[in-house]
Amino acid sequence: MLRFASVAAITAMLMVPAVAHDFTVGALKIGHPWARATPKGASIGGGYMTVTNTGTTPDRLVSGASVVSKSFEVHEMSMDNGVMKMRMLPKGLEIKPGETVTFKPGGYHVMFIGLDHQLMQGQRFKATLQFEHAGKVDVDFVVEGLGAMKADSPAHDDMPGMKIK
Repeated sequence: MLRFASVAAITAMLMVPAVAHDFTVGALKIGHPWARATPKGASIGGGYMTVTNTGTTPDRLVSGASVVSKSFEVHEMSMDNGVMKMRMLPKGLEIKPGETVTFKPGGYHVMFIGLDHQLMQGQRFKATLQFEHAGKVDVDFVVEGLGAMKADSPAHDDMPGMKIK
C-alpha cells in the first residue's frame, strides 16, 4: 500500500504544470524575477531574473522601482584577486541582440535599497524595470528562501495573502 501511495504522489506531482512568470516589453523577455528573503531589520535586498533580447539592436536595463524599497539599483559582483567586489552600474547593463543575461547571486543583480519591511519567503511584490529603448515593464518578484541560489518556487497567481501591495 505504501509503495502505491508513493507512486501516486510522484505521478500527481509530475502532472502539475510548472507555472513560470515571464514578462515582455518590446523585444525583451524577462524570465522569472525573484528575490531572496531578508533577515529581520535588513535594509537591502537582492533581485534576480533573466533578460533575453530577441531583437536586432542592443538595449539596456537602466533603472527601476519597487513597492518594497526606496530605491532600485543595477549591480554586478566580481572577483578581484580573491576579493569579491560589488558595484553599482551607473549606466545600467547592456543586453545585446540575441543575448540572455542572467541576474543571479554572485553576478549581475538588482538591489532594493531602503526596504520598507522584511522580505519573507513565499511573498510576491511588484516592481518596474526601466529599459533605455523598450521602456518600462511592470513585473512581479517572487521571494525565495534566505540563502536561495536560484528560483525554485512555482509562481502562482492565486496565492492568497502572499502578495505585497
